[in-house]
Amino acid sequence: MSYQGGLLQFLNKDQKKKIHETTLDILSDVGVKVENEKALKLFDEKGANVDFDNKIIKLPSSMVEDAIDSAPSKVILYGREDKHNLELGGTNVHIGTGGTAVNVIDIDTGKKRKATSEDVENIAKIVQNLDNIDFFVVPVFPDDAGKEGADEARFFNAMKNTTKHIMGGIYTLEGQKKVIDSAVRIAGSEKELKEKPFISFIANIMSPLIMETDYTDYFRYAVERGVPVVGPPAPIAGATSPITLPGTIAQTNAEALFMVVFSQVIESGAKTLYSVVPTNMDMKSSDFRMGSIEMGVMNSACAEMAQFYDLPIYNTAGVTDSKTADIQAGYEKMSNIMLSALSGANYIHDAAGLIESAMSVSYEQYVIDNQMLGMAKRVLRGLEFSEDRLAFDDIKEVGPGGNFLTTESTLKYMGSEYFEDKLYDTTDWDKWIQNGSPDARDRAKDIAREILEQEDEKLVDEDLLY
Repeated sequence: MSYQGGLLQFLNKDQKKKIHETTLDILSDVGVKVENEKALKLFDEKGANVDFDNKIIKLPSSMVEDAIDSAPSKVILYGREDKHNLELGGTNVHIGTGGTAVNVIDIDTGKKRKATSEDVENIAKIVQNLDNIDFFVVPVFPDDAGKEGADEARFFNAMKNTTKHIMGGIYTLEGQKKVIDSAVRIAGSEKELKEKPFISFIANIMSPLIMETDYTDYFRYAVERGVPVVGPPAPIAGATSPITLPGTIAQTNAEALFMVVFSQVIESGAKTLYSVVPTNMDMKSSDFRMGSIEMGVMNSACAEMAQFYDLPIYNTAGVTDSKTADIQAGYEKMSNIMLSALSGANYIHDAAGLIESAMSVSYEQYVIDNQMLGMAKRVLRGLEFSEDRLAFDDIKEVGPGGNFLTTESTLKYMGSEYFEDKLYDTTDWDKWIQNGSPDARDRAKDIAREILEQEDEKLVDEDLLY
């Protein structure tokens, strides 16, 4: 089912135009520091104003606008099953996982430990079985693989356990090459992978306004191989961007558009997304905040800017600063997920599994968040109006004082009109006490264990991976 947002707006037409004008000023007058010599030369050849001594690239406004025009307004990220294909653009909404957490809350002990390659497998398997999670951004760094083996451990274990679209950050250029080569073998050819990419990459621009050497290489290599890549900035308002929300949105917009320009400088029409992760700092403690409502507002406003440019967007929602699946996690996650969904963000990542400001993941949190995503999608589905659904004939037949339990409309729509909440407890108080007083977190753990105990399904020929 296609879900449409665009129901919520924070910016009016004049404000979007002002952000755009400020963005052009940032890119032309301040510029971006790029620490990669090859990239500096490439931008210079394409008409940017490059200060090689200070490694600063300044972009003429015409260059930015030409890149916006040449970048695709629609990008399809494919799954290895057609039902998992994601059409990104306009106000289409898809929601999935994200992060590169270093810790896992163990499902049995409840203790925090380092993430491993087995966790990549397990989480991919859980996500494969949760219908409201649309894609799989590899969410943990496997400590047992180390930097040199991380790319293979992350992507190969993901491919073995989910047919949903797989995205992830990269740690070495050699690892990136191995991942793409294996994807080519699975797809059948380089051409087929380019036509239907079921993997994609993340190579961030740093805030404020800097591109590090290795990430620049990773971004460029992905474009050259025809694999979609995003370069999201993650400014922290009050620390690495202005404390004001409009100021951070303007800087975020500039950084996001710089990466769009970079993709088009490498290859006109290259598949990329306008990508953002604006956050803020707690000014009382200097802590990083990923569950604040202001983060949700900024991500929603950036979705509006992407629609202003007619570019598909990768944005962020659903992270909590809580250390566990508690009330704080619930209200922080749901409020920000709903804001991004209602604004029509296309690829909402980080929306499942993450806790502790994206430092940790929790198995049961994926199950809980799957329910939240389903509820957000039910809101986007809205009211499906028709003469049949207005049910006048049934109202007339039942009349005053009757009931609708056996009417035609009840029988027809009872299985589709309402969201199925699999964590909802239907027992009465006494029965609930007899069952040990389980809460939603307990039930979520049971569902996660049931998935992990299922017999492994062979989703890929492992000989093609290596």
